[in-house]
Amino acid sequence: QVQLVESGGGSVQAGGSLRLSCAASGYTDSRYCMGWFRQAPGKEREGVAAIDSDGYTRYTDSVKGRFTISQDNAKNTLYLQMNSLKPEDTAMYYCAARRRASWEQRLCFPREGDMIYWGKGTLVTISS
Repeated sequence: QVQLVESGGGSVQAGGSLRLSCAASGYTDSRYCMGWFRQAPGKEREGVAAIDSDGYTRYTDSVKGRFTISQDNAKNTLYLQMNSLKPEDTAMYYCAARRRASWEQRLCFPREGDMIYWGKGTLVTISS
């Protein structure tokens, strides 16, 4: 059974940084697509960033240049480094994953409907 557990959320002032982690377990396939999503109060969940098992990354426009998604395969952990945080980044952040097909190349997007496995989220609050 695949489990994803997020950590690293917290409260920081605007302009600050946080690093989120997502520990994955129970996933044995070497090919995957993983992503970070967020849901602000009263809003729909949106994709933030995604990375595939080849290291190819994609970001939503609002976080480009500020957020970096990365992975440590030895630790089975996904990260999201968030810099220059803004109040509008306040949200519950979720980690998600799916398998990649053997033929799949550069098709890992932070799209909610694509993901199969989800964590329970970690809360990020940015004050002005």
